Amino acid sequence: MQIQDLPYPDPGVPDARSGPRFLWWLGRNQLGGQFKALAWGLLHFVAVSALPFCVGMAVQAVIDRSGTRLALTGGLMALCGACIALGETMLHRTAVTNWITAAARVQQLLARRTALLGSALTRRVAAGEVVAVSTGDVEKIGWFVEAVSRFTAAALTVVLVCVGLVVYQPALGVIVAVGVPVLALAVLPLLPRATGRADAQREKAGRATELASDTVAGLRVLRGIGGEELFLDRYRRASQEVRHAAVRSARMWSLIAAIQVLLPGLLMIAVVWRGVLLARDGRIDVGELVTVYSAVMLLTYPLRHFEEIAMAWSFSRPSAKRAARVLALDRAMDSDGSRAAQAPSGDLYDPATRLLAPAGRLTAVVCGDPDAAGLLAERLGGHPSERTAEVSVEGVASSGSVLLGNVPLDELPLDSARTAVLVQDKDPVLLSGSLRELLDVPASGRVSAGSALEAAQCGDVLDALTQGSLDVEDPMDARITERGRSLSGGQRQRLALARSLITDPEVLVLDEPTSAVDSHTEARIAEGLRTLRAGRTTVVFTSSPLLLDHADRVVLVHEGRVAAVGTHRELVHDEPLYRAVVTRETEEEAATEAAARASLGDVTPDDEAVLNGVLEEIEETA
Repeated sequence: MQIQDLPYPDPGVPDARSGPRFLWWLGRNQLGGQFKALAWGLLHFVAVSALPFCVGMAVQAVIDRSGTRLALTGGLMALCGACIALGETMLHRTAVTNWITAAARVQQLLARRTALLGSALTRRVAAGEVVAVSTGDVEKIGWFVEAVSRFTAAALTVVLVCVGLVVYQPALGVIVAVGVPVLALAVLPLLPRATGRADAQREKAGRATELASDTVAGLRVLRGIGGEELFLDRYRRASQEVRHAAVRSARMWSLIAAIQVLLPGLLMIAVVWRGVLLARDGRIDVGELVTVYSAVMLLTYPLRHFEEIAMAWSFSRPSAKRAARVLALDRAMDSDGSRAAQAPSGDLYDPATRLLAPAGRLTAVVCGDPDAAGLLAERLGGHPSERTAEVSVEGVASSGSVLLGNVPLDELPLDSARTAVLVQDKDPVLLSGSLRELLDVPASGRVSAGSALEAAQCGDVLDALTQGSLDVEDPMDARITERGRSLSGGQRQRLALARSLITDPEVLVLDEPTSAVDSHTEARIAEGLRTLRAGRTTVVFTSSPLLLDHADRVVLVHEGRVAAVGTHRELVHDEPLYRAVVTRETEEEAATEAAARASLGDVTPDDEAVLNGVLEEIEETA
C-alpha cells in the first residue's frame, strides 16, 4: 500500500480485544511495508557500521605504506557512503509511508465505526475521547507501527557488529559483546515507571481534551448562564495537571537518555584503556585499535533506536487501548441483517412499548423523561443502543425489534433500515459548507429544497446567512460555519429539520425538533410539517401543545409503556399524567381543579359542556 492508494478499499476487521492485540493486528496488516523498511534499514545501518573497519584498514595501510590497500579501502568507503545515502533515503520514505498508512487505517476504522453506531456512539463513549483518539492517538499508534521495523534493523545490526568484532579482534570484541547488551538492557528497570508516568500524562490530557470539547460545544449555553469563568477555571486546573504530569514524564525520559549517554562512554573508555595496553604490548595493531574504537563509537547510533522503541511503546500503548475501546463498540444487532435489502412500508410498531404509528399519519409521542424519548427514537429507527430482550405480544413471542409493515427493522441491512426510517435527534449536527451542500442529501425527489425550507420556516435563516456571507446573491450559496455556530439554536434546528424533510423517507422520526423555537414560529412549523408530510408516516417526540394539537394521534409513554392514546384535547382533559407533562401542572393545581370539578356535581351536562368550552378557549388563548 502506497500513500497515493489511500484510503483503503477495505481497512479490515480489527482485533480490538486489547491495545497490544490491536497494535499486533496493525503490524500484521503491513508486513510488506515492514519488510521493506527492515531491508532498507539493514542496508543503512550495516553500511554505517562498516565504516570503522574501512577506517582501521586505511590507517593500517598508511602505517604499512601500502598504496594498493589504501586505494581499495577508499573504494570501499565510497561504496559505504553510497549505501548509507541510498539506505537512509529509502528507509525514511518507507518509514513515513508505514506511519501514514497505519494512521490512515486507524482513522478509516474509527470513521466506519462512528457511521455504524450513529448517535449511539456518544451515549457509550465521551465525544472528547473520540476526538482524542482520531487526532493525537492515531499519530502515536502509527509511530510505534513504523518504529518496529527500524528497531529490528538496528538490533540485527548491533548483533552483527558484536559478532564481527569478536571474530576480528577477540581481545577487545569480547568486551564489546558483553558491554553492548548491558547498554541495551540497563534502562529496562526504569521503563515501567516511565511508562506509568506517560500513561498518567495521556490520561490527564484525554480528560482535558474532553473538557475542552464539551466546553466549546456548550459555549452558547455557558454564556447564557454566566458559567464561562467556572469552566475556564476547570480547564486551567486540568491543563496544569497535564503540564505537571508531562514534566514528571520528561524527567524520567531524560534520566533514561542520560544513562544511554553515560554507559556507552564508560564502555568506550574501557575499550580504549584495554586497547592501549594491548597495542603497547604489541598484541594488536594500531589499525585494529582504531577499528574497534570507531565501531564502539558508531554503535551508539543504532542503540538510540532501543530508547525510541521504548518511548513509542509507552506512548502508543494507552493510545491503542483507547482506540480498541472505541472500535470494540458494536451495534445491538447485526449491521448486515438476516433479510435481503428492501424498502418496507406500513404501520410502525414497537412491541416493547406497544407504540403504534399508523401509516400516513402524524403521530406525536409524549415522554416525561427526555433521555427515554431519545432512546425510544433510536429504537424506532432500527438502531437501538442496546439489544432488546424477547417480549410477548398477545401471546406471541417477539424479538423485540421495531416492525415496519410487519418487517423487523433489526433484520434489515443497516442501509435499508436507515433509508426506510430517518431519525433526527434533538441535537442535530450541521457540517460546514454552503447551504446547497448541506441540503444535498439522498432524497426521493418529491420534496424540493424550497418547499422544505418554507415548511421549516427558514426565511429569516436564509437572510442571516446571506448577510453573513460576502458577495453572495443566492442564499443557497451562503456559507455555514462549523456546526452552525454563527446561528442560534432555533435556526440550527430549522435547517436540520429542512434537511430531514428533503430526504422524504417512508417514516420520519423527529426528537424535539422545535425545542429552541419561539411559539409563533413553532405553530407555523407544525402546520407546514403536517402539510408537507401528508401521506407519509411521521413521529414527533415533543411536549409542545402547539405540535401536539396538530397531530392526528397522540401517544403518552410512561415508564417504558404506552399509557394513553388519543388526541391532544382528549388527553388534556382525561389524563392527569399527560396534563402534568404537557402543561407542567403541579399537584396542588391538579387538586384545586379536581375540587372545582367535584363542586359542580349538581350542574347539568349542558352547563358542564359550556364550561368545558370556555376552559378550552382559555387554554388556546394562553
